[in-house]
Amino acid sequence: MELEKLRELQRPLKTRYQADKEASLVSFHTSGTLGEDISCRIDTGIAQVTAGLHPAAGGDGTLACSGDMLMEALVACAGVTLNAVATNMGIQLQYTKIFAEGDMDFRGTLGVDKNVPVGITKIRLRFDIQDDIPEEKKLRLIELTERYCVIYQTLVHPPQIETSGIS
Repeated sequence: MELEKLRELQRPLKTRYQADKEASLVSFHTSGTLGEDISCRIDTGIAQVTAGLHPAAGGDGTLACSGDMLMEALVACAGVTLNAVATNMGIQLQYTKIFAEGDMDFRGTLGVDKNVPVGITKIRLRFDIQDDIPEEKKLRLIELTERYCVIYQTLVHPPQIETSGIS
């Protein structure tokens, strides 16, 4: 996308949000329905995804894993953000690949060792920017991507989570 097109799209939004901060508040929604064989069908708004147990927790590997989905969300958000940042900086990226890896010890979630944390304990996000631009611009792109990437910032600064029961 060209810089002027991006600015044209975002200008009225920025103006509106400066005048009315309530207009900038958005709630993201999704839902899931329990399925067979310890699965959950998630409606993404575009398609349905069926998530299940990771093979390290007893799954057969045929269903999506929520840990992988978290890494996918991080890569997707970082990719979109990097693209927007590059556009704003007047940089046309031709080939960039983003990788995310998350480490998890399944002894925690399986209750094998109560001293082992449940969940992903370390995430590595890597940018492979192969475009011929100066190293300092690549570093600035990554720095700004970290700053403005919603999923990255959500992981770095976890939100308050409320759980409710029977409705």
